[in-house]
Amino acid sequence: MRVRSPRVTFSRREVLRLGGAAAVATLAGACASPAASSTATAAAASRPRRLAPVDVDPQRIIRRAVGLRPYRPSGFVVRAESLGDKLLVHNYGHGGAGVTLSWGTAELAANLIRDAGRAGSTVSAAVIGCGAVGLATARVLQRRGLGVTIYAREIPPGTTSSIAGASWYPAYVAERDRRTPEWDAQFALAARSAHRAFQDLVGDDYGVRWREEYFVTDDPERELGDWGLPDLFPQRRLLSAAESPFAARHVTVDNLMFIEPPVYLRMLIRDFELAGGRIVVRAFAGPAELSLLPDPVVVNCTGLGARELFGDRELTPIKGQLTVLLPQLEVDYAVLTSDLYMFPRRDGILLGGTHERGVETLEPNLEAEQRILSGHRELFGRMRPA
Repeated sequence: MRVRSPRVTFSRREVLRLGGAAAVATLAGACASPAASSTATAAAASRPRRLAPVDVDPQRIIRRAVGLRPYRPSGFVVRAESLGDKLLVHNYGHGGAGVTLSWGTAELAANLIRDAGRAGSTVSAAVIGCGAVGLATARVLQRRGLGVTIYAREIPPGTTSSIAGASWYPAYVAERDRRTPEWDAQFALAARSAHRAFQDLVGDDYGVRWREEYFVTDDPERELGDWGLPDLFPQRRLLSAAESPFAARHVTVDNLMFIEPPVYLRMLIRDFELAGGRIVVRAFAGPAELSLLPDPVVVNCTGLGARELFGDRELTPIKGQLTVLLPQLEVDYAVLTSDLYMFPRRDGILLGGTHERGVETLEPNLEAEQRILSGHRELFGRMRPA
């Protein structure tokens, strides 16, 4: 059976509005057959994407950042208990996924408050901590009608979240042999909820963007996990040698959301205060001081601080550091190897790759920085030229 292609016409005004080149392209696309279009798509997929390499020159370093990930081998805690006549809800210990899971564990914490019968406009809550987890928790509670005050020893840009690389990926969340089916179910709920929440924030305002991330390795057995949630990692695929821009045996491309904490956290504080929230800079020595707060609900989002505040000795710091280069606007992709990563942002090119477990110093490790710089120089020096 013959199929007649639809006739496409444009008025003079439409041609002028589209511009000559755009109109020609539109006409050509309308006249192309489905088979020709499919062939063109396949041909485009087989061609390597020309990526601009990062200029890894030590003279381009603009700053260094060091932070401590609040890691618990058995995973993050979202749990409710009593604190005198108050409801105390814990929401901490996210490892390297504090930004990633923040909105999801905030919803889990809010559900515990609801299930305890403490929700509603007549209830107020004190959120302890002003990082990504604390701010997301405060916003979720505000949306559910609670009045919220944040108490924090540090506020952005002085929090660990402020210096996070912040790709949407649950890294360093728990050890496999310590996880339970109950924790896995809780994790899946948090991950899906957080992933959906960040999609609503994509754009310049909140500093959230979709980017391609290339996982580069010479080990075909090495692969990034999807945590059993493949739909949260759309269009992941293994590149052929012909289409890979990297000189490695095994290259996978992913589509991930990346968050710029300086922009993102500033906007969350703005939203929190516009909704009537208040931030009080204050440290607490222990639960007894928390019990004196006027709010009937207290939510602990203190991250590594919960080790001293609540005696959680399982909390272990994992030191991470970033070397930040001058921005390169033409670099619009991210790269991850077995021990290195590069994330591009408007405020600089982030080079990372340190995970010093049990190390608590915030002094930069200059030996580790040299490894990071030399590794990235080799990686980008071997790229297919753009």
